[in-house]
Amino acid sequence: MPYIENQGAKIYWDEQGAGEPLLLLMGLAYPSDMWYRSRPMLAKQFRTIVIDNRGVARSDMPPGPYPIAVMASDALKVLDAAGVESAHVYGISMGGMIAQELTLQHPERVRSLILGCTAAGGPKAVLADPEVAQVIMSRGTMTPEEAAEAAVPFIYDKSTLRARIDEDINVRRPWFPKGEAYIAQLQGIMAWEAYSRLDQIRVPTLVIHGEHDRLVPAGNGKLIAERIAGARLVMLPKASHIYPTDQTEAADRTVLEFLTAQKARQSGVPA
Repeated sequence: MPYIENQGAKIYWDEQGAGEPLLLLMGLAYPSDMWYRSRPMLAKQFRTIVIDNRGVARSDMPPGPYPIAVMASDALKVLDAAGVESAHVYGISMGGMIAQELTLQHPERVRSLILGCTAAGGPKAVLADPEVAQVIMSRGTMTPEEAAEAAVPFIYDKSTLRARIDEDINVRRPWFPKGEAYIAQLQGIMAWEAYSRLDQIRVPTLVIHGEHDRLVPAGNGKLIAERIAGARLVMLPKASHIYPTDQTEAADRTVLEFLTAQKARQSGVPA
């Protein structure tokens, strides 16, 4: 299994598929395995590269906190190890924050950017309800099973079948994070801000968000799209934070259409 070492941690990564490189960055405390719904489709056309963020799954858990900039440097090291000069970058939730930071720090390494159910921080950020914030802050003191169940009402749409939610939890269960790692990543999120810098992003950008996201309210996606010149905003109905599970087909179709258009544009072929 491939690893890189960066700033005191060994970071796991792997790749599937062939074609233009596509870096996939997962969210808070989630393993890279949670790309399981979308990755098979994406790997048919792209060289997908995934990472277990520091503290999670197969990667090391050094002492925290884990700043977003450090996790972005982990991602950069993975691109280096994979021999990738530039990649399409798709980040979900905290992964979207890492993707923003990577693009801001190293725009030459990013061909296009997809920001899913994420935020940019700063004073204009749309905050979750106090009930949601309480669950987030107390998860570090819960058992992994308790934490997974407590989050369900805030990250899945009411219309999503419980069987699909259980599928996600079963994928995550072997890699439920330790409380210290969860807190270390959360500290990185809370200390980070990119809103004031978003107008520096010049790469083609898709912002995708579930309309009913209670964890990272959809207003955050709108704020991001307004700040990045030419960004396309897609709001998915009947979808919450984990929109790849709530609306798998609609989400995959939106992402693939965007990526296909970028491939055509960059090769000079009409989309």
